[in-house]
Amino acid sequence: MNSVKDLQSIANVLRRDVLISTSSAGSGHPTSCLSCAEIIATLFFKEMKWDVNNSNNKDNDEFILSKGHAAPILYSVLKRAGAIKDDLTGLRKVNSRLEGHPIPYSDSHIKVATGSLGQGLSVGVGMALAGKLEKRRFRTFVLLGDSEMAEGSNYEAMEIAAHYKLNNLIAIVDINRLGQRGETLDGWNLEHYKKKFESFGWSVAEVNGHKIDELIKAFEKAQKNKGRPFVILAKTVKGKGVSFLENKNGWHGRALDEKELEKALKGIKEVEMPLIKIEKPKEIQIKEFKDKKIIFTKYKKGNEVATREAYGNALALMASAERNVIAIDGEVSNSTKSENVKKKSPAQFIEAYIAEQNMIGMALGLSKKGLHVFASTFAAFLTRAHDQIRMSAYSKGNFTICGSHSGVSIGKDGASQMGLEDIGMFRGLPNSIIFYPSDAVSTERILFECKNLSGIKYIRTTRGKTPVIYSENEKFEVGDFKVLRETNKDVAVIVGAGITLHESLKAHDELKKKNKNVAVIDLYCVKPFNSKKFIDFVKGHGNKVIVAEDHYEAGGIGEMISKILVGTGIGIKHLCIRATPHSGKPEELLEKYGIDAKAIVKSV
Repeated sequence: MNSVKDLQSIANVLRRDVLISTSSAGSGHPTSCLSCAEIIATLFFKEMKWDVNNSNNKDNDEFILSKGHAAPILYSVLKRAGAIKDDLTGLRKVNSRLEGHPIPYSDSHIKVATGSLGQGLSVGVGMALAGKLEKRRFRTFVLLGDSEMAEGSNYEAMEIAAHYKLNNLIAIVDINRLGQRGETLDGWNLEHYKKKFESFGWSVAEVNGHKIDELIKAFEKAQKNKGRPFVILAKTVKGKGVSFLENKNGWHGRALDEKELEKALKGIKEVEMPLIKIEKPKEIQIKEFKDKKIIFTKYKKGNEVATREAYGNALALMASAERNVIAIDGEVSNSTKSENVKKKSPAQFIEAYIAEQNMIGMALGLSKKGLHVFASTFAAFLTRAHDQIRMSAYSKGNFTICGSHSGVSIGKDGASQMGLEDIGMFRGLPNSIIFYPSDAVSTERILFECKNLSGIKYIRTTRGKTPVIYSENEKFEVGDFKVLRETNKDVAVIVGAGITLHESLKAHDELKKKNKNVAVIDLYCVKPFNSKKFIDFVKGHGNKVIVAEDHYEAGGIGEMISKILVGTGIGIKHLCIRATPHSGKPEELLEKYGIDAKAIVKSV
């Protein structure tokens, strides 16, 4: 295997690559890369077992660069290992795949987007859990910066990793003392870091992060570690290897100019890249399980079933039929009803506890190892994890999120529990898909559909029971809507979803008594949306639209439809929540905030 001398040479090759590529780009974070050169060289060319030519090898050790601003050194090590062929001097250029912070692309060993700090460890927890679930031997390595250790999501991840005894998770903290504007919270006080990790139940090793022999011994210790996650606290020097950069403030995020680069390169001995050998992982043969056929639930029309209940029933059905379906929940599974999976297929249920940011990071990590993940909590609490959801979208994440207890229709719990911003949050994500089912049948069909769709999928469910309105053979295609009522004499089109669809149907019946004909649309798919089909339908049914939704005005369904109707000559009336809501009975709140059948009738 590669010697200490070879690994030190590789570290300096990486340093030179970083300096050249960042100077070529005219921007970047070279000093943050220089501090972790020995760590990266030892990891990729000594410790990790990975198939250079196959990033999809399920037994590869995984690496997450949580300190994503050190991307140039990750690109360098992948290039030097032969895993990528990209020109390193293309860094940060518009036609290059080597972006300023890591983003996954095809055939890349970069699995997740990083750069929004404090998220990598949560993703690593998810990957490590996937390894345990599938009984594979790969390990997950996460390189963290010392600045990002101020982020609370790291402590959520530290806590849950110890709870699940993830001895296949190894964190390395690059403790180089300096952040963007000066000293970090703990500086070089390794004792503080040690106490934090040990208090959460981790095994700890302290090393000089520039001494390769110390790093090797720490990794060997991690291999023998049982029953606990492992962290290596590596004391390093920011800008290491370049005398005028070492431990100097003011260089974070600054590339060297031509003269500075020339001076820096003179201080780092130019050597030939040593001949290297990277050990491939041992292939683990996993027993294949044949999926069972799923038999749809027979819901009777008119029966009252909450969509959250239908979600739990459907997820349990899917999990019992398919071993790669995983439910993860933020300690509200008896409300989201994902507990049905725990009851029927306990090995496929993961309790994330009340730590929504970490739950989403875990879901991303689990999904990146090929599992079909369904994460659930109250819609209101997902706003806490917005950044993790955003970064999951950039990571090309492929999992489903369910937000239950949406809107004022939850009743007496009050505003803090009412998800009223969630549709807008998910609409803003690239390539997201948003479903808002109104009955048990549509919820079940949509859930099964999500497993076959790529990207971040969001299902919005309702707390209260609603009547079943669809027959069991109904289909719900992405981007479409259902017309539930129409005549050739309609004066307007009412659009509802979830709880307001049922209010729309009540309004239709009241208006019919008054000899006013209206069409009713179930907008079960908010994004994507077939705007042309919708506009054509409305033009043939009164040229007027009333949208009723249990959501704030900004970012919701009405805002979306208003935008697509600009210039069409179609009139629109938008009923939504326009004030901070109060506690009360569901029917009282629907009336108070003007989204019930009575308000819809008045609008028509």
